[in-house]
Amino acid sequence: MNVISKNVVTTMRAAVITGPGKIELKDIPIAEPGPKQVRVRLEGCGVCASNLTPWAGPDWMIFPTEPGGLGHEGWGRVEAIGEDVTNVAVGDRIAALSHHAYATHDIADADMVVPLPALLDGLPFPGEPLGCAMNIFRRADIRPGQTVAIVGIGFLGALLTQLASGAGARVIAISRRAHSLDVARKMGAAETIAMDDHWRIIEEVRHMTDGRFCDRVIEAVGKQWPLDLAAELTMERGRLIIAGYHQDGPRQVNLQLWNWRGLDVINAHERDPAVYIQGIRDAIEAVVQGRLDPSSLYTDHYPLEKLGQALDDTRDRPGNFLKALVIYR
Repeated sequence: MNVISKNVVTTMRAAVITGPGKIELKDIPIAEPGPKQVRVRLEGCGVCASNLTPWAGPDWMIFPTEPGGLGHEGWGRVEAIGEDVTNVAVGDRIAALSHHAYATHDIADADMVVPLPALLDGLPFPGEPLGCAMNIFRRADIRPGQTVAIVGIGFLGALLTQLASGAGARVIAISRRAHSLDVARKMGAAETIAMDDHWRIIEEVRHMTDGRFCDRVIEAVGKQWPLDLAAELTMERGRLIIAGYHQDGPRQVNLQLWNWRGLDVINAHERDPAVYIQGIRDAIEAVVQGRLDPSSLYTDHYPLEKLGQALDDTRDRPGNFLKALVIYR
């Protein structure tokens, strides 16, 4: 096994969530990668909104978490490799699809890391959410000239706005916060609508589209009302794309409306790791080509010691918050 430095470091720092809204930092031994695995010295990890339900402590959540647990948006450099690893070398900068990335180091399967080109040196690259955006965009099948409504302009909605507008679609961005609508305009949205009154929004979109509504509607919130609204905005034979993560309980749908309009409904969530990795590769290509620029969306940076604050801010979205990154030094 190869290592970067002759200075042997034997411990790493990792966050352990010990209960609802409670975190402890622990120094633990650094693990060695097994066959077809790599150890990554992480530069940072994005904070995903999917962490918020476990952070709140639902009945099904088990505390304490494993060290680094819940973190899955890490990037950094390969520090050590196990046997039979051929796709990356020690020192390569990579984005990782791993699951204990709220820590200074993590172990990942070698086929779950993607090399980052030199053009991205020094730039944060939380591969998992960027790859998620690319996979959602692919499954939405957005084409030039279409009208696309995006319900919810957070980090994901802003990325999808940029991708859809760049593909030649007319994007209508719908969100609660005035700042989010400003972001959507910067990302290429043709029109924006404040997400306040259900029927007013429907009538406004009806007017904008001469009564046709939208070819594609992407719901990117993960709550009941935005899902209901998104269906109402989808035209006959249009495509409703569910990108929001609905992890907090069952949902009801207006199947009468879905039937009457003959909607194609896409649950744009992936569980095949190979599809995730392809999405990350597509995201790297899109950033290098300039089709995707997430840099302005990383609004808040935190040290690992402030992970609890990062999670709280992801929940509460103070000020102009869009996306939290935990940065390791």
